[in-house]
Amino acid sequence: MVDEHGIPRAKRTVFFVSDRTGITAETLGHSLLTQFDVAFEQVTLPFVDNPSRARKVVEQVNRLTTQGQDRPIIFSTVVQDDVRELLRDANAAFFDFFDAFISPLEQELGMRSSHTVGQAHGQGDTKDYSARIDAMNFALNHDDGITTRQYSKADVIIVGVSRTGKTPVSIYLAMQYGIFAANYPLTEEDLLKGGVPDILKPYRSKLFGLTIRPERLQSIRGERRPNSRYASLQQCQMEVMRAEAMFNREKIGFVNSTNVSIEEIATTIVHQCGLKRRIY
Repeated sequence: MVDEHGIPRAKRTVFFVSDRTGITAETLGHSLLTQFDVAFEQVTLPFVDNPSRARKVVEQVNRLTTQGQDRPIIFSTVVQDDVRELLRDANAAFFDFFDAFISPLEQELGMRSSHTVGQAHGQGDTKDYSARIDAMNFALNHDDGITTRQYSKADVIIVGVSRTGKTPVSIYLAMQYGIFAANYPLTEEDLLKGGVPDILKPYRSKLFGLTIRPERLQSIRGERRPNSRYASLQQCQMEVMRAEAMFNREKIGFVNSTNVSIEEIATTIVHQCGLKRRIY
């Protein structure tokens, strides 16, 4: 990435600092950073849950400015007041998500928050945790058509030709929503028959399709099996065409995964299929 004079632009360092895993800081921070055409060097610093660790973070951040780099950016979801105050002393642009959202909520609700570390991603709610584990086990056990014996328990069965993104979407649905998602690969034999595969017919109402542009599919398959019939453009075009024809003919909802994120695909499936999430 270059500036208006054609000179390479240095990456701006961004720190995601958290007293737990850093997932929340990363998620919120990434959402904001995508709005700017800037190269970012991203560093996640989890488990910063005491003053000693906070001081080490400040030292790491300040070291960059003494080396002549642009002032770093810190996104923080740290809960403890003493740790947060130490982080504010860093020579960086400090964005405190806790202060930005919790303080106004405390005022609105007329009460102080618990200031409990790890509430967002901990095991405080055993029901949610169990739901996530059960859904993950289901997704892994029913990946890629390994078994179809418990399809009756599935909330959704994702279908599509090989390498359209069925597995990551299934796992995301399990992790984020607690949804029981199976996935089934449409083989060439299935596609040549034209209709819904016999094994899936009893679960017709649970099906949701994924498709992809043939050129992108060729690229993905080529990395796995270069110079094979499986990865040829002609084969990819045939499979995608027949899969989409089946989806349209059988009125199976589907989405094109070529330029859509896993998160967007999962959200689309939840809403279009009217699925009830088990995790919030």
